[in-house]
Amino acid sequence: MSTTPTRHAIGVNTWVWTSPLTGAELRTLVPRIAADGFDVVELPVENVGDWDPDEAANLLADHGLGASVVLVFSPGRELVEADAATVRSTQDYLRRCVDIAARLGAPAVSGPAYASVGRTWRMGERERAACVRRWREAVAPVLDHARDHGVVLGVEPLNRYETSLFNTVAQTLEAIDGLPACGVALDVYHQNIEETDIGAAIRSAAGRIAHVQVCANDRGSPGRDHLDWPGVLSALADAGYTGPLCLESFTAHNDSIATAASIWRPLAPSQDALAADGLAFLREVMPRS
Repeated sequence: MSTTPTRHAIGVNTWVWTSPLTGAELRTLVPRIAADGFDVVELPVENVGDWDPDEAANLLADHGLGASVVLVFSPGRELVEADAATVRSTQDYLRRCVDIAARLGAPAVSGPAYASVGRTWRMGERERAACVRRWREAVAPVLDHARDHGVVLGVEPLNRYETSLFNTVAQTLEAIDGLPACGVALDVYHQNIEETDIGAAIRSAAGRIAHVQVCANDRGSPGRDHLDWPGVLSALADAGYTGPLCLESFTAHNDSIATAASIWRPLAPSQDALAADGLAFLREVMPRS
């Protein structure tokens, strides 16, 4: 029997409107996001220094908003199948992301912390096992840093077109088994592509879910799609996840991010409508108390 679904806080990623996020954009977006009724702002760290964590912390506090932090593995950020200098610079980037999350009071920093998005290569079983071992070695010092700062690294499996390493929740759970300060970050967009049973995949991650991102199956507003949202919420409750659900979609007005996320057509009448409609649906589908 399913557990009663949780009334989650709801967040939205600034990628809905802009990329890269800057201090000026943050000052514009935070008041709007608060006025729309969101509880959390999800802040991407595309490059350290694009926005100031101290300013962001003060802005969020002034508007009564919580923070979520997501990492970005653009080309050149790699923890596997890369030279030692690239791995070291990627580790340094991840440590900075942890520092930012700690400053903002975000419990986790999440994303595909293993290989750059869009990088794929074929692996046999032995090659995959060796690659996972090398990843565990490379991520270990980052996890030590995260543990020292009270932050969890949420490792996000991506769909087969965006990575060949971790596509499913099961692959990710096996890879992070026994690692401290490490969990799985769920994104229903990718699960819709890769999991044969989304609810079962969520339940399999009980006690290890670091973060959850939501959107429609086409990256639009939740509820304007074929996904079983009551089933997703029930599975999250069964898995014991009580954290926020953060709406992640992308603006088509930035060429690089639109291409990276394959946003080839409008997903809503406007980006504001995408966020507002998703928020209204999630509020409606969740229990009232």
